[in-house]
Amino acid sequence: MTTTAFRPATRANRAVGPDGPQIGSRPPLRGLLPFVALLVLWQLFGTDDSTFFPRPSTWLPAVVEFAESGELATALAGTAVTFTVGLLLATAIGVVLGVVVGSVRFVDRMLNPFLEFVRAMPSSAQVPIFVLILGFTESMKLTVVVLTAMFPVLLSTRSGMREMNPVLLDVARTLHLSRYDRIRKIVVPSLFSSILTGVRIATPVVLIVTLIWEIRTR
Repeated sequence: MTTTAFRPATRANRAVGPDGPQIGSRPPLRGLLPFVALLVLWQLFGTDDSTFFPRPSTWLPAVVEFAESGELATALAGTAVTFTVGLLLATAIGVVLGVVVGSVRFVDRMLNPFLEFVRAMPSSAQVPIFVLILGFTESMKLTVVVLTAMFPVLLSTRSGMREMNPVLLDVARTLHLSRYDRIRKIVVPSLFSSILTGVRIATPVVLIVTLIWEIRTR
């Protein structure tokens, strides 16, 4: 006598059957419904003469014309380059400064009030400060983006350095590891999650600051 074990159908088993999608499967376009509903409400309740929220029927033809002329692709490419280069530079500079600040107690104590002040300040509020100092020119765009976005990476890396187990560094000294091996085998693996957290926070900052600068200069 054999016994057949019956397992309750899982969501994945219900979603796809031998004859195709079954009841319970999610239509692929369902995620677009909120966006479509927003456009419909925008069209119904918007006004054509509004400066900030004109109806989609007003600005959509301009977007199509902008795309057909090739200017949209050029603008998107420029924004993408600024975003990518800015994020990479902000990450590199933030990691280096975070390691230095987090490992040298005197520097950490000296810069702590300033870093805590920057931590509480929104990235969009930092842009006018850097503009007043550096000037509002196209050549300063990447500099402002990097300076604004490096602070999340710096702060996260600094926190990771302060929380690192000092026993690991003591073991490295006992084994007479070189500075390079210490950084490669101990510091970087220990800070990896902190660096990723900083990059995750810095990514929308880079995008927001880049878009703010693009809007103001066009």
